[in-house]
Amino acid sequence: MNDAPDSGLATRTLALSEIFFSLQGEASRVGLPTVFIRLAGCPLRCRWCDTAYAFTDGSPMTFSEILTAVRAYPARHVCVTGGEPLAQEDTLALLTLLCDAGYEVCLETSGALPIHAVDARVARIVDLKPPSSNEAEKNHWDNLAQITPRDEFKIIIASRADYEWARAHLQEKPELTASGAPIWFSPAYAQQDARELAEWILADGLPVRLQMQLHRLLWGNMRGK
Repeated sequence: MNDAPDSGLATRTLALSEIFFSLQGEASRVGLPTVFIRLAGCPLRCRWCDTAYAFTDGSPMTFSEILTAVRAYPARHVCVTGGEPLAQEDTLALLTLLCDAGYEVCLETSGALPIHAVDARVARIVDLKPPSSNEAEKNHWDNLAQITPRDEFKIIIASRADYEWARAHLQEKPELTASGAPIWFSPAYAQQDARELAEWILADGLPVRLQMQLHRLLWGNMRGK
């Protein structure tokens, strides 16, 4: 990997929950060895959140320390996740720094905050929150105009009502499919039967992809995997 540019960014800090090395469990990069940078803090409280420990459990790390930790692993893919990464202003600078250092970078974001300022080299995985998340009103729909084919949407489905909500938005918001960005439907862990969700998608012929969470299939709900 390239050396980080001498731009003064290495002295900035972010509140981190953890950095770990695993297989990417979701979306189009599934199965790729990836370094995960989990930032602390989130303005949402989704009902099914499985990383609630990242809401407040964070420690400051400089950009230099983060890069050192990332370089300790044999991977070229980095995923910045949370919590909600964009809740910390300096996340934007970290994303640019990681790209400049030669990594393939993706950002997992709740979809509640604007994504327009994210470095164009970063693949943005944008959640859309359905009703059973209890946070559907937080969806920042202006983000749809920013989506490119390298980005992706993810919708966690926990019920038939969530599915119908998602189906309706596919019909009502042509911007969701116009960009060509993949749209993933993911059954909520231990709440929505995956086979049932697959049958709904097939019955309606929706232009979406069903995903299972690979990391859960391999390791369950183990932290750091």
